[in-house]
Amino acid sequence: MMDYRIAKRGLDVIGSAAMLVAAAPVMGVTAALVARNLGRPVLFTQDRPGLNGKVFKLYKFRSMRDVDEAAGLVTDEERLTDFGRLLRSTSLDELPSLVNVLKGDMSFVGPRPLLVRYLDRYTAHQARRHEVRPGITGLAQVSGRNALRWEERFDLDVQYVDRISLTLDTRIVWRTISAVLRRSGISAEGEATMSEFNGSPLLIEH
Repeated sequence: MMDYRIAKRGLDVIGSAAMLVAAAPVMGVTAALVARNLGRPVLFTQDRPGLNGKVFKLYKFRSMRDVDEAAGLVTDEERLTDFGRLLRSTSLDELPSLVNVLKGDMSFVGPRPLLVRYLDRYTAHQARRHEVRPGITGLAQVSGRNALRWEERFDLDVQYVDRISLTLDTRIVWRTISAVLRRSGISAEGEATMSEFNGSPLLIEH
């Protein structure tokens, strides 16, 4: 496993560098469309916990309007436009995260990086998701994405940590392509993305 983790980092560097070059035209067009539809800045940045809980700055294209209480734009659902939904359903908003992969903050495949405030809400079992670099895609994302319950997502994240291999990563990448084409599991029921994680009952502890 350790040998593969070393090789995995090399694959991430080579792959992200190549994809940044190849995707540059698409990223340029997407940035222009974000500027026209949502304004500037075109990038959304936010602190997220990565490997061993170390915090890094995540890069994505903006998909929401700014909070504007006077205009009634407060919740994610209210701020997410049709254009933003299109970005998310096609995963074009994720393209700037290739920079995070190149820098070593993230990997192509791994548990999705969540919010820093969730760190002290995890059970010991759930916290194991930080034993590997977070990913642009992961086992939970190809098994239901945001349509899964939190506990289901975390169990899949830990399964990935325990089973990490080139074979598993390859399967996840292919399933990701299929999920993006089908635009499945983009959001939880009644939510723009996923509901807040407020911790799990003690009985969930493994």
